[in-house]
Amino acid sequence: MLSNALVVLSPTTEDREIEVRISVGATTVYLVDKRIDMVPDLLSSNLCSLRGNEERFAFSCIWEITRDANIVNTKFHKSIIRSRQAMTYEEAQLKIDDARQEDELSKSLRSLNSLAKILKRRRIDNGQKYYGFSRALVLASPEIRFQVDSETHDPIEVESKKLRDTNSMVEEFMLLANISVAKKILEEFPECALLRRHPTPPVSNFEPIIKAGKKLGFDININSGKELAESLDAAVRPDNPYFNTMLRILATRCMLQAVYFASGMMQKDEYAHYGLACPIYTHFTSPIRRYADVMVHRLLAVCIGADATFPDLLDKRKSQALSHNLNYRNRMAQYAGRASVALHTHNILTEAITLPFVCALQLFFRGRIQDEQGYVLYVRKNALQILIPKYGFEGTLYVSPRKGEKLQVKFIYNEENQSQRCGDVVFHTFDPVTVQLSLDRSNLQHERVVLQLVKPHIPNFSVPSLDASISTPTKDSAKRKELKDEPMEQDSAPTMASETNIHKKKKKKK
Repeated sequence: MLSNALVVLSPTTEDREIEVRISVGATTVYLVDKRIDMVPDLLSSNLCSLRGNEERFAFSCIWEITRDANIVNTKFHKSIIRSRQAMTYEEAQLKIDDARQEDELSKSLRSLNSLAKILKRRRIDNGQKYYGFSRALVLASPEIRFQVDSETHDPIEVESKKLRDTNSMVEEFMLLANISVAKKILEEFPECALLRRHPTPPVSNFEPIIKAGKKLGFDININSGKELAESLDAAVRPDNPYFNTMLRILATRCMLQAVYFASGMMQKDEYAHYGLACPIYTHFTSPIRRYADVMVHRLLAVCIGADATFPDLLDKRKSQALSHNLNYRNRMAQYAGRASVALHTHNILTEAITLPFVCALQLFFRGRIQDEQGYVLYVRKNALQILIPKYGFEGTLYVSPRKGEKLQVKFIYNEENQSQRCGDVVFHTFDPVTVQLSLDRSNLQHERVVLQLVKPHIPNFSVPSLDASISTPTKDSAKRKELKDEPMEQDSAPTMASETNIHKKKKKKK
């Protein structure tokens, strides 16, 4: 069973004012120093948020399922749910892994995790058989987390974010719920179901990844999602553990954006979700931060006889107009988040517990200069885009003089094979490099992390290598403590790596 807290709003009730507000805003917006909730705080943080050992109204998707993860029956119900326990992903994983824990909750988690692994394997490896569509794509987007000093709020340690089985477990059941609900509302409302599609990218979008793979002896087949997924799986280099991840990052950049639409306004062969490899999909699991989910809840409620319909709900043209606003607002929310990063990167952070990555990285490198291993992710006309795996960070290494600058060397860009040459040194996509990271504070309103080339050495361009011990953190590492993960709440924040989790250290009480 998968349940999410119920947003009880109807355009025919006294909640009209709230309804207008959330239908126009359409989504929660995440900024550097705050979150602009789609619904009022009382709803988003309390009444519509599942909490441990507290009863909440919910909308549940219930599956009767075999041990082999074959779904026998699916039902939908308005419900009251009392969560047995609030856990972090890490705490839930410990219960699963610790064989000594034989309580009912631990056993249930193990059963769910076992089913989730089967569901994921089917979705990825055998999409044709189970969904009647091509194989799902598994792409990549690097994420890291910072440990933050409790007094100064400065990042003092950085590590890659660990994705556990429990992360995947929650994701798989969310996907299954969204697919199940999409099938139900389309069956009942073939003309006005609110769905989500992911168009197949045009061939031209894949040119960078095809060229990059071919140079290293890998043929990237883009005839279908299944063949692309198989090509990505096969592209492995033992001498470069990050190669496959970088290839998947490039594949992510080739994708088009997924969009909402009304079912009656598109042909059925256009419903498909390319990335998930399923013929039909919608959003049901996050009604506190997406208005699309609220509308899907209403359609589903009418399907099961739990609510009455109203004219606008069954008007496919109005539903399509609503979809256009949802798509527009989603894009604007992304732009607002990026603009917020640019605006706040020079600010001293006071109360923030979660921060976008760029801002935290700049704080992390105040007082630090260090060399790091990196890889060329893109070759551009005037720069190399460098991925630093340790930080999950992409930075720009300029090879052409910027405004007011002069270079003593000249790089030659080859558009055909996507390379930059300086003398005998040639840079291609995925080539390893060593770069020096430091913070440029010459303009306090626009601080930026600067990359300088260390290796391969280019006279009059590369900088001398530094010993790792030169790195000078601003606080003693003795102050560092272990922190708990964020609460295991499936709908608390965007998931497509637009944000990085940064955890604030708690002060020790005297």
